[in-house]
Amino acid sequence: MKHLLCAIAALSLAAGTVFAQGTNARVRIVHASPDAPAVDIFVNGSKVLENLPFREYSEYLSLPAGTYNVEIRVTGTNTVVRQLSVPVQAGRDYTAIAVGYAGSGRTPGFDVMLLEDDNSAPADGRIKIRVAHTAPGAPAVDVYVTTPFETLDGKQPVLTNVPFKAASGYLSVPIGMYQARVVVAGTRTIAIDSHRLVTWGGMIRTIIAVDNRGGGAPFDLILLPDRN
Repeated sequence: MKHLLCAIAALSLAAGTVFAQGTNARVRIVHASPDAPAVDIFVNGSKVLENLPFREYSEYLSLPAGTYNVEIRVTGTNTVVRQLSVPVQAGRDYTAIAVGYAGSGRTPGFDVMLLEDDNSAPADGRIKIRVAHTAPGAPAVDVYVTTPFETLDGKQPVLTNVPFKAASGYLSVPIGMYQARVVVAGTRTIAIDSHRLVTWGGMIRTIIAVDNRGGGAPFDLILLPDRN
């Protein structure tokens, strides 16, 4: 998911390690709706992103604080999938995630999650990780974080019974090698496996659980590079 917002005077693209400052906010968009086509993003009537496909995401876009009229349209058409009002505050970072099913009659229906990001530096020798459940075809889940390929026997999940459209706070863990596994809540049935995750000082990541294209299993994840 790689490619929301901005239109008012000039739009500037901020580098991944630069934070929202002064009167500006920063917003990025993630396309996590498995049955939705590629989309164009319009802000206050102006197109700011185009042809954003499922499982892609934008870089952070810088924009003045305020409330924006945002339209998500099927790429190359005037078909509006969702229209919403998005308020953003100066000096803050946000992630907007398109979730749910776009198809008529499918539940849960298409929606947008707006998360406020914390890109302040982790403590020395540590990293920050956040998890969002945006896979509409998956039940509530537990999340385990271990060293690579370590058995889950005797381990306790770091997050339990996380429902669809929920996001955790930031988990602070020491720099090291990790493996994240997402399981059906109350079981050891693995739905998503990150395999080996290499970390380094100052690193912040958001892990987003997603359906397979079209919806349902096999499930996968997107690792968003929040900082460093």
